Amino acid sequence: MNKASQQEPGTKRPVVNLAFTGASGAQYGLRLLHCLVAAGCQVHVMISKAAQIVMATETDLKLPGNTAAMQEAFSAYAGAQAGQVLVFGREDWFSPPASGSGEKAPLVICPCSTGTLSALATGASNNLIERAGDVALKERRKLILVPREAPYSEVHLENMLRLTRMGAVIMPASPGFYHQPQSIADLVDFIVARLLDHLDLPQDLMPRWGEERIAAKKPD
Repeated sequence: MNKASQQEPGTKRPVVNLAFTGASGAQYGLRLLHCLVAAGCQVHVMISKAAQIVMATETDLKLPGNTAAMQEAFSAYAGAQAGQVLVFGREDWFSPPASGSGEKAPLVICPCSTGTLSALATGASNNLIERAGDVALKERRKLILVPREAPYSEVHLENMLRLTRMGAVIMPASPGFYHQPQSIADLVDFIVARLLDHLDLPQDLMPRWGEERIAAKKPD
């Protein structure tokens, strides 16, 4: 999944909303962005101020201050076609993710800070990311949250339980090791592969559990 898929004339790209918040683990969200672009998705990106700081600390991607320049930087990073990645500002209330009558699309918050967990669990909508999460919950749309914290406090766990009961999927950035990872990238891909599975998108980052067993049972 290295190059953006070419869009067939007359076809509409599947839309995925992707938000970055201030938890550690920016690499997960950036890798997911790359894979979504490669899968031919239209990606609507939202990013908090804290996420910009974390991203600059954890990666080589230093984002500019304004939305248009961010959009250009994300597009270049992911190898996107023109207009495939759109970035919406923190108070862009007229963007599609801000309303239930907007584009019906899943939302992945990756990474998801515990502050964002709290806001979503209590119905706060102080910025576009929180509003987009609120919309996903009320419209019963797919909402996947990727927290990266350790240890979790009782408040964090209660918020995750509350959001799970509301229909969100809580997918902590806790990679497995049964695929025998050889690099940090392999650990990141473990989580991103699971995210793509939950988004019903094809992925070849790693084999699914049991695939080798099935192959071994098939006759030559």
